[in-house]
Parts: sequence; C-alpha cells; structure tokens
Amino acid sequence: MSPPPDVAARSPRPTRDLGALTVPAIGYGAMELGGAYNPATDDATALAALSAAIDAGCALVDTSDAYGPNELQIAAFLASGRRRDEIVISTKFGMRPFPDAPRHRFPVAYGTGEFVINAEARFVRPYLERSLERLGTDHVDLYQPHFTDPEVAIEDTVAAMVPLRDEGLVRHLALSNPTVDDLRRAQTVAPIAAVQVDWSMWWPIDAELLAHCEATGVGIVAYSPIGRGFLTGTVTAVGPSDFRASIERFTPRHLAENLDRFAPLRALAADAGVTPGQLALAWLLHRSPVVVPIPGSRTPAHIRENAAAGTITLTAEQWTRVDAAVEAFVPVGRVG
Repeated sequence: MSPPPDVAARSPRPTRDLGALTVPAIGYGAMELGGAYNPATDDATALAALSAAIDAGCALVDTSDAYGPNELQIAAFLASGRRRDEIVISTKFGMRPFPDAPRHRFPVAYGTGEFVINAEARFVRPYLERSLERLGTDHVDLYQPHFTDPEVAIEDTVAAMVPLRDEGLVRHLALSNPTVDDLRRAQTVAPIAAVQVDWSMWWPIDAELLAHCEATGVGIVAYSPIGRGFLTGTVTAVGPSDFRASIERFTPRHLAENLDRFAPLRALAADAGVTPGQLALAWLLHRSPVVVPIPGSRTPAHIRENAAAGTITLTAEQWTRVDAAVEAFVPVGRVG
C-alpha cells in the first residue's frame, strides 16, 4: 500500500550515500528560484520554498554561481536563523566566467544551445571564493565544474579543487554533466563523491556511466527528474514567455502526443495512489541505490509532495509494470 502524498511529514526520511557524504534520498534543485529559466522569485517566496524543502527533509540543496541570485537567496535563508548544519550545499562553477576570463563556447550535447564556460585551474579558487561570499558560509559540501571544459583537461580542473578540499573550504568533490571518461580520468586525481546528470523517465542516463558509478560508489544527483514539469502530467500548454516554449517536446506539435504516450504511466500512478510526479521520483530511487533526485519547485505544497516520494513503496509486480511502461514511453521532439 503506497503512502498518501503528505506522508513525508510522518515517516522516517530515507538517505542515500554520495560517496562518503550521506544525504536525504530526495534533494532540492534551487535553480528555479534564481531565475535561470523564469524570472527570479522574490525573497519571501525563495525563503518559503527553501524552508519547506529543509523542513520536508530535502536537505541537499543544489545551486550554481550561474543561477542568478540563487546563492544570495540561500545566504538569506541561512541568515533567517537556520543552522548551517541543516543544509547540504552543492554548488557549481565555470558557467559564469569572470569578465577577464577567456570564454569558451560549449555546445550542449542533447540540445541546440551553447553555454559560455571556463573551468581553467587558475580560476577554480576565485570561483569558490565568490560563491562562499555570496552564500554567506565558510564551506560548501559538494563542489563541481558545471560542465567539463572542452579546452581544459578534467584532471587539471580537479587537481585545482583538491587544495580547496584539503583546506576545508570544500567537503567533497563532484562533477556535473560528465562523460564516463571524464569521471574515470577525474578519479585518477581524487575521489569523486557524485556526478550530476539529467535523468528521468523521459531522458535516460548513459548506461556505462550508471554502471561505473554503481561499481565505484559514486553517487548520481539527477537533475530535472520530473522532466521540467512534464512528468507531473499536468502541463497541457506552455506560454510564449515560458522557457519550455523553446524545447521541442513542449511545442504544441509534440506536447499533446507526448501526453498521450505518457498516459499509461499516469494510470499506473493513479493505481498506486500517488501522483505522476511522485512516481517519476520513486522510479529513479527504484532504478539505482546511488541516485538522489533533486526536483525543484517554488511552491511549498509541491515541495512536500516531492519529498513524500522518498517513502513510496510498490510491489515487485507494480515495479515490473512501471519499468515496462517507462521502456515503452518514447517522447517525440528534442529535450534540449
């Protein structure tokens, strides 16, 4: 019997290991608060969302120095009277280069856009100093380059992160959007606690990367685990100012068909007594013991609903049906 959506407030909170770092099984992606896709939230909304996430047990909070005022919002949350040890802060660097840094153009592998990036070793410490100042803290728990810089050896970037760890400014090293080769090479320099990748029911993880993480004890932080909102089953249209309007899977041409293709999974969620979004999160936890999804939301009720997915249990027969439905769910259109 599956728990109701508000069960997180009453049930033990499961944990997962990201290398040597133990975190809640479901974290919180704070990017949406900072206006990376939509206008940034006001301070009161950001504070309410972060408070809801921590109170619901989603203590791993993921951000980046590229997410607008997001690090400042987390600093305001800490300044509101919350203890630093209540929150596990993960932040990223390299996608917001200093004005005098060479700006490498980085094509996104699964989309058509490009990012500016610079992960040169000489900038790693200044990037961290900037983040620590913005976050209002003396350390971050996970630190990672936002992308592997195509013009910089990943070994050089990671080697520049090691002294920061040794000095206690960074507790654990991680990678974001790596290939399995990036990870293997980085591990020759230092232990890597986690990798952060786009993974959900509608965007698969690289099988070789997953296998290597499981074999070496590297955690997987899954961003966009609800498919940029699609896997809630409630997105029937997006407006022209919505960032998703530029994503093929959300265009009118494809969205209706994708919703039809998703219908079997919505039905399975209803049969289990959970929401489609909760099923999407629980499915990730079911898929691997090393994954930690980080759904994002501005709404405390949705945040609590997401947190509750960590306590969902289905029978083996139910999971067999869900796995088969995910395998059969092939969306149309690019996700990038």
